[in-house]
Amino acid sequence: MVHHHRASLLVHQQRKGEAAAEDPLHADGGGMKELRGRLADYACHNRKHGHDALLRMLAGFALVSCLLLLLPGSPVSAAMDELLQLGRRTRHDEEAPPPCADVANGTVCCDRSALRTDVCVMRGDVRTQGASNSLFLLLRPNSSAAADERIRPYTRKWESSIMSTIDELRLRSAPEGDAAAPARCDVRHGIPAVVLPTGGYTGNVYHEFNDGIIPLYITARHYNKKVVFVMLEYHDWWMTKYGHIVEQLSDYPPIDFANDRRTHCFPEAVVGLRIHDELAIDAARMPANQTIQDFRQMLDDAHRGRIQTIIKEEEEEAAAAAAAAATAPAEIERRKQQQHRGSKRNDRPRLVIVSRNGSRAIENEAELVRAAEGAGFRVAVLQPRQDTELAKMYRALNASDVMVGVHGAAMTHFLFMRPGSVFIQVVPLGTDWAAETYYGEPARRLGLRYMPYKILPSESSLYGQYAKDDPVLTDPNTVNAKGWQVTKQVYLDGQNVRLDMARFRLQLRQAYGHWAAQRQRRRADSGNTQRRRPM
Repeated sequence: MVHHHRASLLVHQQRKGEAAAEDPLHADGGGMKELRGRLADYACHNRKHGHDALLRMLAGFALVSCLLLLLPGSPVSAAMDELLQLGRRTRHDEEAPPPCADVANGTVCCDRSALRTDVCVMRGDVRTQGASNSLFLLLRPNSSAAADERIRPYTRKWESSIMSTIDELRLRSAPEGDAAAPARCDVRHGIPAVVLPTGGYTGNVYHEFNDGIIPLYITARHYNKKVVFVMLEYHDWWMTKYGHIVEQLSDYPPIDFANDRRTHCFPEAVVGLRIHDELAIDAARMPANQTIQDFRQMLDDAHRGRIQTIIKEEEEEAAAAAAAAATAPAEIERRKQQQHRGSKRNDRPRLVIVSRNGSRAIENEAELVRAAEGAGFRVAVLQPRQDTELAKMYRALNASDVMVGVHGAAMTHFLFMRPGSVFIQVVPLGTDWAAETYYGEPARRLGLRYMPYKILPSESSLYGQYAKDDPVLTDPNTVNAKGWQVTKQVYLDGQNVRLDMARFRLQLRQAYGHWAAQRQRRRADSGNTQRRRPM
């Protein structure tokens, strides 16, 4: 048996017109016309009697209205019944489970109703067959239920160019003994499988999290690690980078679908990943009401062990260097002064600048560093590369109080910051919508203080390339309306930033003020806790 769920696209005006046509309150029959006419005549005839006439008219109208509500078959009574039924249907629809949430044994159910992704669920005797890119659901010999579905399990199904690079899987049901289906199980698992790709927009940290890691969390978290991940296009580098996260979601090693020729059997397989929004988790659609903050806590758990190892390695290297260094009195004094300066610096908030190479770089980055230090921050500059170890990025940003960076994929690292921290996104010309949608709103949901810095035309490198009244500078929306390729060429690939430090210092002062207020609040809360403790 196979079930399909597809989205219905309704035109708003058509729906509005149909609703008006079906509404009994808008069906102006002859009886209602006559009633309104009599009431109007009555009001006009009795105007000279003033308020008494008006009160008698209103009382009469109220009496007629009550009779219409109680009278079987009247238009108003029918309308009230329809409204009550609509309320009952609405409540019922709200309580209805999502498509393919409850799949019967021996069934393939495909939910194709979402804009971003398709998800299929197979329940019963599910068997892998990597050679034919197929999953089989074996049925009883006499079963007549048949399914033959095809799916590319990636979360950007509207983008045909990237979807064509994702392996297509065939999901088939077949009776036991069918020649095409695997005859036996080489490995039998007693837990479900989640089938996912590790291809698509790889090498871009935004897409790796938005289209892969967060949807994997959404899809698999409720299994409480009792799930096996079957990976299409398995990449060693992907597991090296994200293996610590995968281990938080599954107690079992992943399966390389294309190269593992054994037949793996499961009681259930979910093919594809569910996605809610940009870098977002909708608690209302999660079994245990998890949020993006729960996801971040999972990231904490995933990287804690590796970060502790990195710290230990650094301490050992520092101890070895100290032992090898001269122990002359001058050297000892220098170290004491260094430690004293370090203790003073440790009381200052940390600010991390996520630096860019190529387009959208901050041309006066050194000046930004000096300004941030002058505002009272300890400053570190990070320049992430594709091979940068994720735990090192996580450690730096998890310990920071403020992150500054220009709009781009690297801003995804705001996910590594503690709630309550400050995220300053420099927004180049023509990127307002993308900056807000992809990073601004998601950062607020995480609990960060989001402070966008929208540059002026004079702060863009485009200012020297176009006339001052050119729409590229004065009206980026009209330029963006020409299409993605124009936006990419002009604003994303063709623009750098030179910050007006007089303006940006205001942003730094606000960030410092937020940090100071947060610290004062924490100290007050700590003092209150100490006072409440019993002696």
